[in-house]
Amino acid sequence: MTAPVPEPYFRLLDDDRPDGTRVSASASTAGPWFADAQHMGPPSALLIRALERRSGRDDVRLARVTVEVLGKVPVGELEVRAEVTRPGRTIELVTAELAAADPAGGPARAVARAHGWFHGVGDTGDVVTVPGTAMPALPGPDAGTSRDIPDGWLPGYLTSVDWRWITGGLEVRGPGQAWGRLRGQVVEGEEPSPAQRLAAVADSTNGAASRLDLRNWLFVNTDLTLHLHRAPTGEWTGLDADSVIGPEGTGTAYSVLHDELGPVGRAAQALTVRPR
Repeated sequence: MTAPVPEPYFRLLDDDRPDGTRVSASASTAGPWFADAQHMGPPSALLIRALERRSGRDDVRLARVTVEVLGKVPVGELEVRAEVTRPGRTIELVTAELAAADPAGGPARAVARAHGWFHGVGDTGDVVTVPGTAMPALPGPDAGTSRDIPDGWLPGYLTSVDWRWITGGLEVRGPGQAWGRLRGQVVEGEEPSPAQRLAAVADSTNGAASRLDLRNWLFVNTDLTLHLHRAPTGEWTGLDADSVIGPEGTGTAYSVLHDELGPVGRAAQALTVRPR
């Protein structure tokens, strides 16, 4: 039986202006541990959307974005704001921010912020790849295996993505290779851009490459940085992921990002590591 299409991650509550709007998050954004806290995949996709809309140009493309996690992103109402912080003819920096209402009635607080560098589009298709820098291809989604989410983990974000595992798994320690495809929309009523789709899946890099037992350890990312050497295409995002844990409570998760045409860039996350 075909699984029902999940709710869109977000619904617009105000006019959809390029400089910002208000949205309501659905249960599809919830992470695997707490029903009232979002997995950072959906907010990352929403911030990418805000960057794309605020830039609004077809002569530049997103080359790098860093999402800073400033606090818990609640499953509820959020304000989205965006501005061009460094305009330029061929290089542009756009910043976007998510803010959540204060339950006590105070001012809204920032919970996530993204900085996106857009580079001018040119023709470098005939440039020969520097020897030794090529990224190996990843077996396609059809080579992967679908798996149920682990016992005790909450549905929401994890079940909003069609996961196909090549190697590893959420409960498997060590590197992992997986494909993910959003089963629903980022914002209700519109088709997500490939960059939005990619960001929503790329934030699962640390889960795809856990070096520690998830039952005993937390390794939460405080950021997500994407470097893209070409624009992604299509619905599928592939992760060729691994991680390293240092001796003082800090780690790094990283992955080569793929679409069905091949590698598109890299992702990295700084991890704060502590016992549960």
